[in-house]
Amino acid sequence: MLKGIAVTCRDLNGRRSAESGQMRPPADHHKAGKLRFPMLPRSRINVWLLRASTSILLWTCIIQLTALGELWRPRLLGGRSSCNEQKESVSPIVPIYPPQSECFLFLVSFFFLDLAYSLVLFVLPGIYKNNGYLMVSCNGGLNQMRAAICDMVTIARRLNVTLVVPELDKTSFWADPSNFDDIFDVDNFIFSLRDQVKIVKKLPSKFDRLVENKSIFTLAPISWSNETYYDKQILPLVRKQKVIRLNRTDARLANNGLPSDMQLLRCRVNYHALRFTPKIMALGQKLVKILRSKGPFLVLHLRYEMDMLAFSGCTHGCTNSEAEELTTMRYAFPWWKEKVINSEQKRKDGLCPLTPEETALVLRALGYSNSTQLYIAAGEIYGSQRRMLALQAAFPNIVRKEMLLTPAELRPFYNHSSQMAALDYLVSLESDVFVPTYDGNMAKVAEGHRRYLGFRKTVQLDRKVIIDLVDQLRDGAISWDEFSIAIKQAHKFRMGMPKRRRVFPDRPKEEDYFYSNPHECLCKPSSDLSATD
Repeated sequence: MLKGIAVTCRDLNGRRSAESGQMRPPADHHKAGKLRFPMLPRSRINVWLLRASTSILLWTCIIQLTALGELWRPRLLGGRSSCNEQKESVSPIVPIYPPQSECFLFLVSFFFLDLAYSLVLFVLPGIYKNNGYLMVSCNGGLNQMRAAICDMVTIARRLNVTLVVPELDKTSFWADPSNFDDIFDVDNFIFSLRDQVKIVKKLPSKFDRLVENKSIFTLAPISWSNETYYDKQILPLVRKQKVIRLNRTDARLANNGLPSDMQLLRCRVNYHALRFTPKIMALGQKLVKILRSKGPFLVLHLRYEMDMLAFSGCTHGCTNSEAEELTTMRYAFPWWKEKVINSEQKRKDGLCPLTPEETALVLRALGYSNSTQLYIAAGEIYGSQRRMLALQAAFPNIVRKEMLLTPAELRPFYNHSSQMAALDYLVSLESDVFVPTYDGNMAKVAEGHRRYLGFRKTVQLDRKVIIDLVDQLRDGAISWDEFSIAIKQAHKFRMGMPKRRRVFPDRPKEEDYFYSNPHECLCKPSSDLSATD
């Protein structure tokens, strides 16, 4: 009941409505012509109803708190264990039932709470109205768009605007034609957030002309902005324009320094509201079931794909023709701004994805045997089988979704890269170990999701250290045993355990990404854990 009170009080203070502020005419209004009603705030009867509902609600809260105070006092006085501590002794659980008087108070409070809520629903739509409509055009791959959607919902809640279901990127390198409801359960998305922000599937018809004329006010927010930017810069625009569109929505909200309610809402959207469609969920669960039937499995997010290599400029191990092909591709896409790249220097700095050959060495050094069941969560590996020979030799039990599912099962997902990535994402969440070879969007978002699910083991590879050790091993400067010991030591505290994000106020791109470690939504990490593990 206490939870119910909190939700209702929050509804009183923050309920969103897109109504114009006028009462709806009665069902028989056609008999009297188009009768215009005055605004509700000016009506004495509605002011009285608002006062009455508020009084009833307050008295209901008092009644419930009185009853619950007597019922829960022993538990509250008994204290509460932390996430990292367990009580030394556990007393037997004895059921405690409230006396009849308290049960009566609960029943009375339920009655008044329902009455008050009904009155509030009747009065508030005419008094509280939102500031306008927010349209969102996401950009990037699946997980880049996923994080952007979480941010945009949080911003919509902050600005008190109605959010239109986000549009997904169809013009990027992947050219995936999927809409929001092809990937995510749109009804769950809207319903699960109904107490936080109003979400609609499309703009009201009164804005049709704006849409047809493509005259909706559009802008790209400044990256890594805090709530003040949106309050001071974006909110006035929404109030003036009534509907605006935000594009380039990736990384437009700060990682740190935001109010706790905004951070918690980001998690709620990510881990509860953004649920994949039943079709994707069913096939993802089938993949996990097949893998589990064969024992434990490790998911390797081998980000050695053509788009990543072209974007990063990393050509180590590629032939001259392959390096030229990747460079040509980088120049062909204008949104990849960095064109001239020193591949070898970037590799030494740890800024390149590990090659399949380097990955094989690292997994062996970490102690994984050749019998390990290894699932590749990635698209087509650049260089095909030639680049996979060393990894395949070290780990013969390599599987992919194309090997575990029939062509008929995968056919609906062909040419839909985001839906394919969603399958890999589901398998990555459920794996015994998750190892990304590059800290891209999927690696970061999946890492954070695994933390939320109970700090599941995620190996955060230190690529700069790894490259230095790999080069020493190949040059004969260190032995295999020395290499293995050094790799294990370097990753001893990089297994996805609790820690706090690193914060660099003046360098947001270098600090830890919120979605890779949303510690505000998790159990508090132990004080003896370093913030920079």
